[in-house]
Formats: sequence, C-alpha cells, structure tokens
Amino acid sequence: MDSMFDILMSLPLFHGVSRSRLDEIVGTTKFHFLKYLPGETIVTPGEQCTHIKFVISGTVRSSIANSNDRFTVAQTLDAPAVISPEFLFGRSTFYPCQVTALTTTGILQIAKNDYVKLLKLDSVFMYNFMNIISMKAQQAEEGIMALTTGSLEERIAFWITSLTQNGGRDITLAAKKRDLYSVFGVQRSSFMSTLDSLKERGIIDYDTDEIKVLSRRDLLHILHTDSD
Repeated sequence: MDSMFDILMSLPLFHGVSRSRLDEIVGTTKFHFLKYLPGETIVTPGEQCTHIKFVISGTVRSSIANSNDRFTVAQTLDAPAVISPEFLFGRSTFYPCQVTALTTTGILQIAKNDYVKLLKLDSVFMYNFMNIISMKAQQAEEGIMALTTGSLEERIAFWITSLTQNGGRDITLAAKKRDLYSVFGVQRSSFMSTLDSLKERGIIDYDTDEIKVLSRRDLLHILHTDSD
C-alpha cells in the first residue's frame, strides 16, 4: 500500500516537493481526509469552492450541464487528480460541475486559506498551480480563435476540451444533434461530415444523442495544444 508521502507526491500540485519539505508541511497544515461510497455526491453545481479537493484514491464522475440540461459534458477522473482547481480563485469561486464517486473514493481537501499559505511557503507549489492555471488560459485562447476563424473540428475540440480536465477519460457530450447544429451555426450535412471524419480517425464515436470521446489528446492536437 502506498505511503501518505507517495500519495501526496503523486498529486499534480505536489510534484517536485522534497520529502523533507513534505514532512514539514504534513506536520503544520490541516489536511482533511474524506471517504465517499459509490454513488455519493462529492461536489454539487453552484457549491462554493472553499477547499481545494484532491482525489487520492478511487474514481469519480464529473459532469457539467447548461441551465436547461440540453447539453451535458461528462468525464471520469481517476486518482490522483484535482477537482476544478481553477475555481479556487478568481471572479467565480463556485463549482460548475456535479462530481459523484463511482467507486469507494478518498478525497483530501485543504481549506483555501491553508492552501494559500502553502503557495507562499514553497515556490514549487506556486509553480505547479500557476502551470495548471496557465495551461487552462492558453487552451482558452486557442479555442477562442477556433470559434471565430477555425474549422468546425477545432470548434468541437475546444467545446469538449475546455469543459474537461487533463487525465479525463470516458468523456461524453450528450445533446440532441439539432441543438448542436444551432450551437455551432452549421448545416446538418456539415456537422455530420465532421463527426464522421473524427470517427474515422478514431477520435470520437457517436450515436443519436451522444458523442463519445475516444482520444482527448487528439482533440487537443487539433487545437495545436499540448495536453501535458
């Protein structure tokens, strides 16, 4: 069984922290360990992000939907992972997603104020957090350009990748095709032709009401964005 040190070192925001520094942090920082059974809710949409939450064991399903539930993007996250860290700070500090345990799941959460102390304590924490936020911002810039001047493939790639995380798998976009034609402002023939092209290349699969992403990395490549 992995030690607590190994578990913490595997988390994306703890990469590169020395053993001695981590021992010191564990002794001075309030870590809250929570356990969720399959089917239990970990995060609800609109919940204020007062803690940074790490998945340290198990598997969760995260989904985000628009106000009338006509569009839903869902993904599976396996430990180690961090849940929507970009909502800890900024203008909107409310989770946009529903997160549910798929298996017995361990969550480590750190209060925002305590996490700020960690960021100040060691530059490694700061750099890790800044890298995650910067990747999100750079991806958004690529996507905005795709929405205005890019191909339909690029717009679909931006739509899906912007609502999911690195490491997300079993990604699905659930929506009626006619709603998607309207969102992307294209004719049915153009939309279906693009889906067929993505399917032939093994990037997606689809049926009447759902698009299944087989390779998020390939969607990121369409946006000329590195996934790591």
